[in-house]
Amino acid sequence: MLLAGKWVDAAQTFGVYDPQDNRLIAHVPLSTKEDMKRAIDEAETAFQRHKDWPTHERIKVLKATVEYMNENKDLYAQTIATEGSKTITEARGEVKRAMQTLEISAEEARRLKGETINFDQNEGSENRVGYYYRFPVGVVGAITPFNDPLNLVAHKVGPAIASGNAIVVKPASVTPLSALLLADAFEAAGLPKGMLSVITGSGSELGETLVQHPAVKMVSFTGGLNAGEKVAEQSGIKHIGMELGSNSPAIVMSDCDLDDAVSSCVAGSFGAVGQNCIGVQRIFVERNVYDEFVKKMVFQTKALKVGDKLLHDTDVGPLITEKEAMRVEDWVNDAVDQGGQILAGGVRKGAFYSPTILADVPESAKIVKEEIFGPVVSVFPVDSLEEAVEKANSVDYGLQAGIFTKNLDHAFYAIQHLECGGVMVNDTSDYRIDEMPFGGVKNSGLGREGIRFSIETMTEPKVVAIKL
Repeated sequence: MLLAGKWVDAAQTFGVYDPQDNRLIAHVPLSTKEDMKRAIDEAETAFQRHKDWPTHERIKVLKATVEYMNENKDLYAQTIATEGSKTITEARGEVKRAMQTLEISAEEARRLKGETINFDQNEGSENRVGYYYRFPVGVVGAITPFNDPLNLVAHKVGPAIASGNAIVVKPASVTPLSALLLADAFEAAGLPKGMLSVITGSGSELGETLVQHPAVKMVSFTGGLNAGEKVAEQSGIKHIGMELGSNSPAIVMSDCDLDDAVSSCVAGSFGAVGQNCIGVQRIFVERNVYDEFVKKMVFQTKALKVGDKLLHDTDVGPLITEKEAMRVEDWVNDAVDQGGQILAGGVRKGAFYSPTILADVPESAKIVKEEIFGPVVSVFPVDSLEEAVEKANSVDYGLQAGIFTKNLDHAFYAIQHLECGGVMVNDTSDYRIDEMPFGGVKNSGLGREGIRFSIETMTEPKVVAIKL
């Protein structure tokens, strides 16, 4: 692992397994609290040593990192697909996005500016001029999930480096290799020693140390709600950015392009095996097109190829572990026990769970209220847009949502009344570019990611007033 600019081992290791066949693919260091403390202390030292790190050098490092990744993009994609759940096609897409994330970070480093302040707006301050500028908070602590093991790390490291911070990353234990490869790229790009550490190991062992350490001035966390609540409780008075998942809705109006809505909902529900915080989990369809929509969606879903994720024609691979597939199976069975019907899928084989469509699921079912994080979507008929929006808002999450309609009034009603961080018109919730502000309301998190918005959280404004 990369600890303060040095590649080090630990006294113990743990295994990383391919979820497809449970094959051991690597041993990585099992870090201790002392390792994490050392990484943070070294990060603070490195930050103090590079407080005057010029913008042009930060840009140079970020661009060189992208070049290194591009030269080794096949290795990065193969690693993502092997240690995680994504197909090789999806993994290649993630590598491309991660490089874009770092490219945007380099661009935003140029735009890290303040503003002049008109002090003479206040009576008696006519003889004052000044401005504010933004400076880095210091050490950023980052905890990342398994579902985007490269790009979600890049979304934390890129803005941190662009704004002049040091950063310590604790990647998901099941997918640490992609984060280590990203660290390798930054090392090859000439990142100053100590400005980045990637510490592998158990979250229960390392997480509390990372978020509570007084030198860590900002915590960036992506993961589940329960873990996020612990992070918020433990971190104390410091900047916090948290993306905690969702239960995203799509609304399908009768005036939309139905074929486009169907294909978009299939992709949005089952991409990345549904292990996607903005994946579609609930679809509300206007009643007069409900039967046609469901028929077409079932047909397209049954046509998806489930299998070897390293084959180019595979659409859906395994979940991250067999335990997760069993949990998804239990949630579906619970919905069926309460009256739900399986229209497609509903079959588990090891860590694989077939893309599943449910109908007639009662709103009290867990699968309707909570985040399934698996390849399962529930469809519901509705009689009006108002009903669809009300039901879409009925959960404790609000990350993103989608609506399919050709009616501008319908679109803007949804935009104004859906309780979420982003509304996608004629697309599903499963749309994102890496530059846009990304985050949600309610239990979906705090703050926004997206490079410029992450940089704002990773910096502080300082006011300068000069009396003439």
